[in-house]
Amino acid sequence: MPATHKNLQQIARGELLGAVRSLIFCTEDAVLESELGDALCNLSLALQALPPRSNIDRFVRVRSPEVLRRVIAMPGAQRLTGFVLPKATRHNFDAYFQQIRQVRQISNTHYGLMPTLETVEVFDEAEMKLFRQCLEQPGVREHILALRIGGNDLLALLGIRRPRGMTIYRTPLGMVISRLVTTFVPYGFGLTAPVFEHLGQPALLAQEIEEDIAHGLIGKTAIHPSQITLIEQHYRVHHNDMEAALRIMDRASPAVFKMHDSMCEVATHRAWAHSVVEQARVFGIRHADTEIDANPPLSAA
Repeated sequence: MPATHKNLQQIARGELLGAVRSLIFCTEDAVLESELGDALCNLSLALQALPPRSNIDRFVRVRSPEVLRRVIAMPGAQRLTGFVLPKATRHNFDAYFQQIRQVRQISNTHYGLMPTLETVEVFDEAEMKLFRQCLEQPGVREHILALRIGGNDLLALLGIRRPRGMTIYRTPLGMVISRLVTTFVPYGFGLTAPVFEHLGQPALLAQEIEEDIAHGLIGKTAIHPSQITLIEQHYRVHHNDMEAALRIMDRASPAVFKMHDSMCEVATHRAWAHSVVEQARVFGIRHADTEIDANPPLSAA
């Protein structure tokens, strides 16, 4: 959500978009440089209007370490869940994190962080491993909620835009996303999927979400309110998977068993089972008689 939005205060309080689990107020690419002052003023008013407690996680996508400093100093900033760090690399991360560490020391305010992988370094596997080591440092790891994959910026570096007729996995980013998964996920980091910008193609969005899930990505940011329902529906765990996961986690289960026409191995599938249970805790369970509408009505928001 651009921090310049005229209804930012109401949206921040959860009054306009219906049931949402998280919101990101953007001061970066969704805001022109000439509008930054107005955006920060608007954001400041919205933060002051936030309720003391809420079920909605709220983040600010800052523009730079300097903007992070200004947002942290705003009244009401302590009610934020955390920050999205754009174009994060091992070279600029410390400039952001020093401020997060300082706030923790002074006021004991804990902010979660979601660094976004969207620079040329993403194409360099060695650089990504070095960045992972940076994020694994003591005192840092506990702040990292997830790593976001900035698909549009990565495609822009290649001089292309997301095609309208195929998922992002059929572009050069397919291999890049796979490599990011193998670089970060085995070390305990969650990755979230690139946004999908073409609003009039819900069936293609549905296909891409299934591929996101198959790659182990733990969520997908909706670029528009009309996408929220479809994303949430697909991330609900199928009841067969939930039943299998619980059986795998049951200490009384045999080492190998057949369930729902699949062979389950407790030792091999335990990590999958834990991730399924966590996904169900967040998104819920989809039962056999629940069909996903691939063409939900598009909101005019």
